[in-house]
Amino acid sequence: MIILQPITWDNFIQVIKLQPHESQKEFISSNLYSLAEAYVALRNDRIPPMPYAIYHDKQVIGFIMMYYEEANVSPLCNEAFYGISRLMIGKEYQGKGYGKEAILAAIEFLKLMPLGKANYAYICYLPENEVARKLYLSVGFEETGQVTEDGEIVAKIAL
Repeated sequence: MIILQPITWDNFIQVIKLQPHESQKEFISSNLYSLAEAYVALRNDRIPPMPYAIYHDKQVIGFIMMYYEEANVSPLCNEAFYGISRLMIGKEYQGKGYGKEAILAAIEFLKLMPLGKANYAYICYLPENEVARKLYLSVGFEETGQVTEDGEIVAKIAL
C-alpha cells in the first residue's frame, strides 16, 4: 500500500538518496534540489509547497511535491488549482505499479482540499517523456493543449 508522508528528519536522507534511472535524469530535478526549492518557496512565495515521501509499507520509495495556486495568478487558468510539480519513484522500485499508486494517492489527498478549494489538479511534463505521459493519462489526466514556456505539456484532472 502506498502512503504519502511529510518530509521529516526521519525520512529526509532516504528521500534525497533516491535516484531515478540514468535515462530519466533529464526529465526531473533531484530530490535534494526539489526540497531546496520547497524551502525557498516556503520562505518567499505565496505558493505553499507540499513535499512528501512516498512509502510502500514502511519503505521510502519515492518523492512527490505538490502546491496550491490561488485564482487569477497563474497563466494555466484563472481559478484556484493544485499542481503536482514533482513525482519520482526510485529506480530500484520502478516497474511495480508504485508510480500509478502514488499519483492516485496524491489525487485522493488533493480532493481533501488541504490548502483551499480547487476544481482541478495540473501536471506538466516534457513531450519526450513518454513514460510520464502514459502514466498520467492512464489515471485520468487530460492534455489541455497548453504548453509551458519551458516546453512542457500541460495536463489536468478534475478533483
